[in-house]
Amino acid sequence: MMVTTHAAAALFLFGSPAALLAPQFAAPALVGALLGGIAPDLDLFVGTHRKTLHFPVYASLAGVLVAVVAALAPSAASVAAATFLLGAGLHAASDWFGASDELRPWERTSPRAVYLHPAKRWLKPLHVVRYDGAPEDFLLTLALSLPVAYLFGGPVRVVVGAGLLVAAAYTFFRRRVPDVFGV
Repeated sequence: MMVTTHAAAALFLFGSPAALLAPQFAAPALVGALLGGIAPDLDLFVGTHRKTLHFPVYASLAGVLVAVVAALAPSAASVAAATFLLGAGLHAASDWFGASDELRPWERTSPRAVYLHPAKRWLKPLHVVRYDGAPEDFLLTLALSLPVAYLFGGPVRVVVGAGLLVAAAYTFFRRRVPDVFGV
């Protein structure tokens, strides 16, 4: 899935509910969720993609534990940490439902979706979303983004709108990306 899909899912599932339940921590909740939805893909630049910074089990468990702490002792830091970790865990886990991390995932030549650290093995892609940037991936981004944009105005709406523009452009050009980079 596209990073914009992961960011929108984290905002919708974790940032928005936290912001609505504790409006005094809306900004940390939303920023934490957004960054958590994005952060795992930074391993595109360091280490092995979908292994180095993707922790479907560990980030999710840490997110639940920190969410309990945030519920018992709410603060900007605890709320931001909880939504960050939950968003990162969701991102890593949901990569299992997409395609592999190869440049042409529609060819389905790689059996690696995301690394499952406790089992020390790769999960096979389920292809529910055929590949990052597929039309259904964009529709998922749109469906997750619109409620967030509706609930929150101002900067949140601008960030969500910018994410949708990036997602639309990437979806339009996705199948051409390997050719552009000559691979």
